[in-house]
Amino acid sequence: MRQPVVRLVWLGRVPYAEVLALQESWLKRLQAEPGTQVQPGLEGGALLLSEPAGPVYTAGLRGGLTPEEAARLRSLGAEVRATGRGGLATFHGPGQLLCHPVLDLRRFGLRLRTHVAALEACAVRLCEFLGLPTARARPPPYTGVWLGESKICAIGVRCGRHITSHGLALNCCTDLKWFGYIVPCGLVGTGVTSLSKELQRYVTVNEVMPVFLESFKETYKCTLISEDNLN
Repeated sequence: MRQPVVRLVWLGRVPYAEVLALQESWLKRLQAEPGTQVQPGLEGGALLLSEPAGPVYTAGLRGGLTPEEAARLRSLGAEVRATGRGGLATFHGPGQLLCHPVLDLRRFGLRLRTHVAALEACAVRLCEFLGLPTARARPPPYTGVWLGESKICAIGVRCGRHITSHGLALNCCTDLKWFGYIVPCGLVGTGVTSLSKELQRYVTVNEVMPVFLESFKETYKCTLISEDNLN
């Protein structure tokens, strides 16, 4: 059986709104495909990768930010956006790898929970490759990837009609002070960390990109096609 084909789209450092707009475009494209028969080798969707151009707080379907809190965060110079993903509030900003897979899960033989586990596996593999062997996934409500009691990769997804959106946010060289203004993902008593903090050196999004792409291909057993030759 041929592997599903996934279109790799690297946006670079862009405003979060541009990522959401492109994600919506891909969602409409996949949802509009006629018929429900799944054939091997057909395009499975897109892998949208980016680095946020500025600080933005996002709230999930479970909320996480009151109007007063949102106003306070905007006063700090950050955007505040409601999203359709699962989970509560989190932060996105420069130095963070955002991965939004817009995928037809039927093409991969995955259910939503196994898709979330696959995203976690991608981040765990990346951490292990970089020399952080203790990275691990934890069961809900601690979804994501952790080093000790600190989260290094947040995960929040949405799925409708077998099509996924949103995904993961991996802290590479993120300014962690921004997380201090909220309770990330509503988890009291836990911390947030980054690759740079754990490895004691400056780790950029561009540095981890090739490793992440290899992890994604291996985990999802797919073929990545990119005009930017990143695959």
